[in-house]
Amino acid sequence: MREIVCVQAGQCGNQIGSKFWEVISDEHGVDPTGTYQGDSDLQLERINVYFDEATGGRYVPRSVLIDLEPGTMDSVRAGPYGQLFRPDNFIFGQSG
Repeated sequence: MREIVCVQAGQCGNQIGSKFWEVISDEHGVDPTGTYQGDSDLQLERINVYFDEATGGRYVPRSVLIDLEPGTMDSVRAGPYGQLFRPDNFIFGQSG
């Protein structure tokens, strides 16, 4: 089994990455909180390529989000899939 880590850098990279995780989550039946809500074994077959199964069966993206300022990270956290990411996967400076 291969595992992919997604590195999202800068405002554009994080905006595109955020949308990417919405699409991947939907394809694998993972809701915005990281809970599997799908109805097909096929959705779970390769879920560990993009997601790590955390405690309680919650799926979190294998992703690192990087930016020089916290504004973009705040937007991702406040977005519909903001709860999906681990807080320690956000790396940012205090100002751009």
